[in-house]
Amino acid sequence: MHLDKFREQFLPGDAAGRSHRLDYVSRFERWDDLAGVRRKPRRSLETDADAELGLFFPPELYPVALHPLVAARGEATVRRLLLQRLYDYLAFTTELESIAVIPVATTISRGRSGLLLPEQMKADAFKIVTDEAWHAQFSDDFARQVAARTGCPPQSAADTPPAFLSRLDELRERLPASLRGVESLLFAIVSETLISGILSDIPRDGRLPRSVREVVRDHAEDEGRHHVYFRSLLKHLWSALTDRERRAVGPFFPAAIRAFLEPGYARAADHLAAAGLSVPQIDQVIAESWPAEVVRVDVAEAAAPLVRYLREAGVLDDARTHAAFESHGLIGAGPRDIAAVGAALPHTLKKEVTR
Repeated sequence: MHLDKFREQFLPGDAAGRSHRLDYVSRFERWDDLAGVRRKPRRSLETDADAELGLFFPPELYPVALHPLVAARGEATVRRLLLQRLYDYLAFTTELESIAVIPVATTISRGRSGLLLPEQMKADAFKIVTDEAWHAQFSDDFARQVAARTGCPPQSAADTPPAFLSRLDELRERLPASLRGVESLLFAIVSETLISGILSDIPRDGRLPRSVREVVRDHAEDEGRHHVYFRSLLKHLWSALTDRERRAVGPFFPAAIRAFLEPGYARAADHLAAAGLSVPQIDQVIAESWPAEVVRVDVAEAAAPLVRYLREAGVLDDARTHAAFESHGLIGAGPRDIAAVGAALPHTLKKEVTR
């Protein structure tokens, strides 16, 4: 088993027999001076006076906390939900890095990805491994600090898998058997090119404790370099695939995007249940907080940079792939229609739709 794991590739066959690119511009020349693991201190909630504010996550980014059925239960309930959302974010970061990104970056660094990549690109992948291990560790450490400071531990069990794992398993099962493994590359490209955008607003939110904003900012600064790396990896991957493989793989990008960006409904339901809501109330809160059309538009907006990169790489040239992106609402729609999205929300939430 262990020898098989050592030899396992994301793409089948001899990498040298595939088309490959030589171009690569590294963004890691000053990694020793810039990487968070090299220069950033441990962020401490224990010494953060702002932690007494009690608002641990932006409520606009967790709309279940704004729902009338939740608000009616009082400010303490809303604050507990937002605290649990912070725990979910920290746990998601730890699991994403440990399960989805570090194994991919490690395999690339050792030259076993199935791609023929420039030596500097493989060396930089090892720096990404180090960065991501640091992100996973400081997220876990900070969650422990939050629990100690607030006396309110995470509600979700440590063995509860994040939603993206089951979504990835479903994607893998739908791939041709000969290409199973490439979903790991697809998801790493998706997550690493989109996560920096997701993190951009939180460090500027003065309602949150200073240490929370610093933890997210530290993560975001490293991810800016990773974004550029995985954008380049996309080009190398696509040039290495045969035409047949491109036609097979391309339509799966939308599923990988949704696996990363779609809300974690099950985790939210657990938190609402812990807050005392009944099953019908939970169903109502989730349905009205995340209407399908709102989620579709939000995913399309968040994915727009990656869709542009995919178009530039030629991924959307195939008609079947183009149709898959259209069917998921990732292309072909106009700018976000605030009025239309607001109409999908309950009256008391419409004022929150401001983006």
